[in-house]
Amino acid sequence: MIFLPGYQLSARIHQSSNSLVYRGYRHGDRLPVILKILRHDYPTPNRLTRYKQEYQITHSLELAGVVKAYSLENYQNTLVIVFEDFGGESLKILTAKKSFSLQEFLQMAISITAALNKIHLASIIHRDINPSNIVYNPQTQQVKIIDFGISTRLSSENLPLKNPALLEGTLAYISPEQTGRMNRAIDYRCDFYSLGVTFYELLTGKLPFETDDYLELIHSHLAKLAISPKKVFEERNRIFPQVISDIVMKLMSKNAEDRYQSAYGIRADLVECLQQLETTGKIKSFPLATQDIAERLQVSQQLYGREEEINSLLAAFERISEEAQQTESELFLVSGYSGVGKSALVKEIYRSIAAKKGWFISGKFDQYQRYIPYYAVIQAVKQLIEHLLTESESQLKSWRDRLQAALGVNGRVIIDLIPEVELIIGKQPAIPQLQPKEAQNRLNLVWQNFVRVFARLEHPLVLFLDDLQWADSASLELIQLLVNAPDINSLLLIGAYRDNEVDAAHPLMLSI
Repeated sequence: MIFLPGYQLSARIHQSSNSLVYRGYRHGDRLPVILKILRHDYPTPNRLTRYKQEYQITHSLELAGVVKAYSLENYQNTLVIVFEDFGGESLKILTAKKSFSLQEFLQMAISITAALNKIHLASIIHRDINPSNIVYNPQTQQVKIIDFGISTRLSSENLPLKNPALLEGTLAYISPEQTGRMNRAIDYRCDFYSLGVTFYELLTGKLPFETDDYLELIHSHLAKLAISPKKVFEERNRIFPQVISDIVMKLMSKNAEDRYQSAYGIRADLVECLQQLETTGKIKSFPLATQDIAERLQVSQQLYGREEEINSLLAAFERISEEAQQTESELFLVSGYSGVGKSALVKEIYRSIAAKKGWFISGKFDQYQRYIPYYAVIQAVKQLIEHLLTESESQLKSWRDRLQAALGVNGRVIIDLIPEVELIIGKQPAIPQLQPKEAQNRLNLVWQNFVRVFARLEHPLVLFLDDLQWADSASLELIQLLVNAPDINSLLLIGAYRDNEVDAAHPLMLSI
């Protein structure tokens, strides 16, 4: 138990990898409070910034359905947020103790949706709706949403492709677009998907996708259709209203355009269900979303007129990832003017990569860095190394063994280019000096052996190199070596370039 001047702490009620949560009261007026303490003794500037952001957003939301933030205080080298304590517990804790009747669920769901509606009207996207972040007091029937640590005030946001272990949010409840593998920006409708998963769990007592495998879970959110709540109850020989099942499944639609477009529309349908239940004891089906009016204009993010190119790209990936039709490694080139959508086209492959548990790494050449050999390739490989460093110790040891076997006594060659590799394979012996031609041949061999470790059927590798018109000669030679290597199979190398900036004598065109 910590000692915080001005407060008496009575019990720890929650802990996570980032924070500790205590219940207590304020000395001066004995006001019940919840204290959330940043766990690390010496938190990073990024964590401190996030904590301050959580306080500022929560404090600014003077809403009945949002927990109040009283103050932000210093404690040793870290920060403490003081919240109100209205006597509630998270739905995660409560559902472990008891199950709720359908009427109780509908009453809670209406309150949760009303609170979310107010949050969205205040131009806040929560981004982490789940039972742990919804607090309910059974005596007063108050419902409040908490934890705005990763919330944003942006109307929409583009997320980069990240290692699943580094994704923000709770992975079991995360929307497809929040995975960064859908080529779609996130907006307030991502909260509706997470709300659907939350409702699903509250109703059925289970998650729609139950797996401990990060990549499998992401693929499920992207492509798998959950068993509907009605079917779950039918498997238990119980009757369940079709319309409530339909509401949940609509919320969990993969595309944001297919979900509800406003929290008001969700609440209207839930209120209709509750009124029917209280009046007749039954809930009959009715047309959904009749009062669902979008809160703001949302321009569709779907690519139009690129079906042929997308299908060609997906077919190339299928060839290098399917054992039955696997070919050698492939090169796929995308050309066009700046801003025409080359990168957007390439990102359409994200879902397929997730389905095959593959890797997508990318680098971008720079017209002012042409003198640096392998500039974009090194960027891409660093992403791969960062991914490996988040793996468990046993998995990391497996990769260490594979890399050491592949690189042999030449590990120093790759470390000189990418120092982060040393964090995996450890310090390597010095390499003998060779004549320039022999040294280049050795480097080419090391590159091929290195890539061969990762481009495997169980996890295909997609390497995207953008702005090839500025590629250095060493990188162009490496591309040729990788594509033509007879024993590298599960590699798709995608290149993009501005065709208006190259002519027939350009090094890129000669390489092609």
